[in-house]
Amino acid sequence: MNTLPINTIIHGECVAEMRKLPDSCIDLIIADPPYNLSKGGEWKWDNSVELQGMGGNWNKVMQEWDDFTLEAYMEFTKAWLTEARRILKPTGSMWIFGTYHNIGIINVTCQILGIEIINEVVWYKRNAFPNLAGRRLTASHETILWCNKGGKKREYYFDYEYSKNGDFSYDSLKTPGKQMRTVWDISNNKDKSEIAYGKHPTQKPIRILKRMIKLASREGDAVLTPFSGSGSECVAAKMTGRRYIGIELDRSYCDIAVERLNHAEENEDQLGQLSLSQFESEAAK
Repeated sequence: MNTLPINTIIHGECVAEMRKLPDSCIDLIIADPPYNLSKGGEWKWDNSVELQGMGGNWNKVMQEWDDFTLEAYMEFTKAWLTEARRILKPTGSMWIFGTYHNIGIINVTCQILGIEIINEVVWYKRNAFPNLAGRRLTASHETILWCNKGGKKREYYFDYEYSKNGDFSYDSLKTPGKQMRTVWDISNNKDKSEIAYGKHPTQKPIRILKRMIKLASREGDAVLTPFSGSGSECVAAKMTGRRYIGIELDRSYCDIAVERLNHAEENEDQLGQLSLSQFESEAAK
């Protein structure tokens, strides 16, 4: 393929579709792979007193695409990371979401493939899903790996000035004018515009995606998301002046993503512009 399918949502399987792309053609990859946590019983909870301020009704993720044997998940992880590394430019980098269910496998696979981990970020979610069974600690974070292609030279782009002096008033752990640390306090609440056309069960807020994109890419760069779901990464890329490519296996989510992208400019993420005190008030509703 001589030209990239820029500003497109591709309906297809991520490994097969990435294999169609040329070597070293993508500036930034944001990967939100299946966590392989669709195990055990199914939990549902309505918006009762216990969940006020938790973003509304909750459902445990129980999806066929998120249920692998350990061996199958390891093979799948190796397959998509191999292609991701191949298509990533030496000057590019990659953000990967995960939890304890899968992040260890991803970490080890990155090391096997020669992918260098730049940072491990803890995404602290103060409005996290409560522990309904009362038999363990309440899980209140996800892990994000920031990686580069690896090799002798570290050529990846990093906007240090933005990381230090950008507007992060919604994050109680970020001190203005100080270096950004590896713990981010970002609520998982979505602005109404983010779910106006439909939503995905593991959808990430635009706010955190914009941060990732601005930290690790320039305007005009190509951002690829191999598990695009309802298109949040692509919407964030469009809002920040980047080009995007999304790959999604489920046609219904492709349709939601296209609709969101058609309205991206008119639905700029207002929640990300709120001060911390205003945001906390919004989250408590």
